[in-house]
Amino acid sequence: MNYYIGQLLDDRYELLEVIGTGGMAVVYKARCHRLNRLVAIKILKDEFSGDEEFRRRFRAEGEAVAMLSHPNIVQVYDVSSSDSANYIVMELIDGISLKQYMEVKGVLNWKETLHFAMQIAKGLEHAHSRGIVHRDIKPHNVMVLKNGSVKVMDFGIARVMNKSNTLTKEALGSVHYISPEQAKGSYTDNRSDIYSLGVVMYEMMTGRPPYDGESPVAVAIQHINGGAPLPSALNPNIPKGLEQIIMKSMALDVNDRYASATEMLRDMEEFRKNPEIRFNYHSVLDDATRPLRGMENLLPRNTAQRVAKAGGGSTSVSRETGRTENMRPVQNTGTARSSDAIRRAQQRRREEERREAERSRVAAIAVVACSVVAVVAIVVFLVAIFNGALLGQEQTLVDVPYLEGVPYSEELADRYPDFILRLQPQQYSDQYAKGQIMHQEPVGGSRVSKGTEIFLTVSMGVEPEVKVMENLIDVTEEEAKAFLSGQGFNPLSRYENSSVYAEGRVIRTDPAYGTELKSGQTINLWISTGPKTVFAKMPGVVGMMKQEALDLLERKGFTNVVPIDVASDEPKGKVVSQSAEKNTELDVNTEIRLEISEGPEPTEETTEATQAPTAPPETETTPTAPSPVNVTFSLPVREEAYYLSILQNGTEIASNVEIAPGSNGYVLALTGSGTQTYDLYINGQFYQTQRVEFS
Repeated sequence: MNYYIGQLLDDRYELLEVIGTGGMAVVYKARCHRLNRLVAIKILKDEFSGDEEFRRRFRAEGEAVAMLSHPNIVQVYDVSSSDSANYIVMELIDGISLKQYMEVKGVLNWKETLHFAMQIAKGLEHAHSRGIVHRDIKPHNVMVLKNGSVKVMDFGIARVMNKSNTLTKEALGSVHYISPEQAKGSYTDNRSDIYSLGVVMYEMMTGRPPYDGESPVAVAIQHINGGAPLPSALNPNIPKGLEQIIMKSMALDVNDRYASATEMLRDMEEFRKNPEIRFNYHSVLDDATRPLRGMENLLPRNTAQRVAKAGGGSTSVSRETGRTENMRPVQNTGTARSSDAIRRAQQRRREEERREAERSRVAAIAVVACSVVAVVAIVVFLVAIFNGALLGQEQTLVDVPYLEGVPYSEELADRYPDFILRLQPQQYSDQYAKGQIMHQEPVGGSRVSKGTEIFLTVSMGVEPEVKVMENLIDVTEEEAKAFLSGQGFNPLSRYENSSVYAEGRVIRTDPAYGTELKSGQTINLWISTGPKTVFAKMPGVVGMMKQEALDLLERKGFTNVVPIDVASDEPKGKVVSQSAEKNTELDVNTEIRLEISEGPEPTEETTEATQAPTAPPETETTPTAPSPVNVTFSLPVREEAYYLSILQNGTEIASNVEIAPGSNGYVLALTGSGTQTYDLYINGQFYQTQRVEFS
């Protein structure tokens, strides 16, 4: 699908390079030309674009993630389905996957594991609260940012709860992290994600997943049967409380797992406060795990065992002494060996053991030396990445402002330029008035690096009994989506040109203002991308008279023409220069500067002539301004009140005027001449155009 590189999707997204490939789609780095920002675009592969089932699932992914707005979940900006391409536009993450991080660092310590796991759990908590189960939680789908935060991504096989599920090819591709019920094709819910998160934590603490095998099916069967070794059997440094959390998450019976991500987070927080804690779980460690059969025979552990294996015998450990004993099969030769033969055999055996021990010692030293070098290199690499040394970044710490209780406004971003303010879904509150900031993360007074994102939750006031569509016209896209997401609705953005509303502002909504809404309903937001870009060829107007040039440019569509008077020997009013060259393709909104001659300097004869007596000027009468005329605009009769806006040539002359129920018209005093046209908008949506004749 590399032929997409360089193309412009929907006259907006320029595809720059491939940054990832999955089972169903290819992810590209792209630039949004309307908002001038880099984004990630996931395009459905060609072999699936003709299959309506795959296209449905692909759209479902976009719609599912569009319902989510959380700092630990990758944000979706747009979803598009057309004949040319089916794609999802997402935020571009500057970081590496958790899998890459684990491959570089190896076994993580418990603090890092808890740090990453709590953020993943918070993202899942938000998704589950919206009825979305990820169903593919694995380190590959978790991105680690340079500031240490993580974002869950790729809801490729996410499904809304209460839907039937089967073991798909995509699920088998993630079989090391699959839940037992997914492996069996049974019903899945939020506890399936909790199981997968437990597996990810297991791998972070031990350096390996709990189950492995020669084929995906073999691994899936192990998940169904259970029996993973305790993490502490592979890493003795795991705190008991954290091991309990991991194994409770990985319980075979869904009823033995955490009931929700919130419940799991509560235990994580308790462990974070007290790493020595022990949880009173009902035999979870005994029920959820058992030793893997035959593990002790996989590899010899010492020299004696290796020698015994080489000699065909078996090795056992004495219960009384703890020493390894060499067990050889008894051979009945019928004759006794001589004492010299026995001594020579024992001497050869001791010499062989000595050489073997020497080789083992040298190999051990080499392994230790290589390990030390590798660990030092990894530590230097990670410190360089996350402290910005490789990128030449400096960590400047600043104090986080106290914003709780402060009314939210767009001016806050200008007041705090050291931070990036992000809106979370708004929430109802009995404590904070509508529009006040009720929560911030990080909290006020914290010391963070310059440029850190502050996530703000704005209050919607007291929750009403019946929810109706608010008037979101001329509100920013971010504010509108945060407001709707906070009420449990699913905002989806659509984009179109507008000469009335600024770029990034809501033009209209569907459902319209005042409509009663249902829980979880999808709300379509039409967002302005600014005036439509129209190109025209610049005519040559040098040598024309001023008014002639202005008329020609107006007919060509150029409306932003600025005449400038300059000294020139050319006749007065003649165009002597133009800012854009002839035949250049320009945006019609581009400023065009015309230099207009002021005429030649007056001569002495001209001066004398102007001083000659002249007849007294005729008395001029000042024309009187036309009187305003009351104009009645015809309106539809409705049972509920609505808002009316009237525009003339793109200029708003009446803004959000409330029209009472039962009214069929609106009277406005206007002045003008000839025939004028006016555009009427009801609740932000175009209603009709009305012509008015002035005498």
